[in-house]
Amino acid sequence: MQVKVAVAYHSGYGHTAKQAAAVAAGAEKVPDTEVTLVSLAELTDELWETLQESDAIIFGTPTYMGGSSAVFRAFIEATSKVWGDNLRWKNKIAGGFTNSGNMSGDKLNTLFDIALFAAQHGMIWVGLAEYGGWNTSAGSPEDLNRLGSWLGAMSQANNDEGPDVTPGPSDLRTAEALGRRIAETTHVFLAGRQAVDFEGASA
Repeated sequence: MQVKVAVAYHSGYGHTAKQAAAVAAGAEKVPDTEVTLVSLAELTDELWETLQESDAIIFGTPTYMGGSSAVFRAFIEATSKVWGDNLRWKNKIAGGFTNSGNMSGDKLNTLFDIALFAAQHGMIWVGLAEYGGWNTSAGSPEDLNRLGSWLGAMSQANNDEGPDVTPGPSDLRTAEALGRRIAETTHVFLAGRQAVDFEGASA
């Protein structure tokens, strides 16, 4: 079964775009998965069509001042038409990721914002299933999920370095892990829907 995954993101300086590419790379490692990177900089008809046709949408935004970017917020508000049209994204798989300059930067608040947005659309949220890293004396910044996030993937990018340098390898591997998990979950979900009808009988 072919599954379509869209990675829909805004990136102010290129760091979140690098994270988005890693999420997409992880999803692409799952066989029979078609992945499309969708920039939210312009809300075109093609963008809406791509999101509508996708089985899963993974949302990404930088964290600015403790929340999502203004561009991402504009996208969220524009989806009210989708919501108002009989919840057109209902039962799509969803997930999220975010980047900021600080280790915390209140990124969790941004992920809460994305998850609540997905819930209002009736989407099914999938988080990150990796132990937190860099939390013992033997740990290191190279650990997977070094920032200890489970609601979604977090990355940290130094404010004085460009996307050619940061976010670093461990954060990108963490983003890949999220993309792969969401793609795998989408395959399982769609296969289940094919196998079972919603009156409790086998199809």
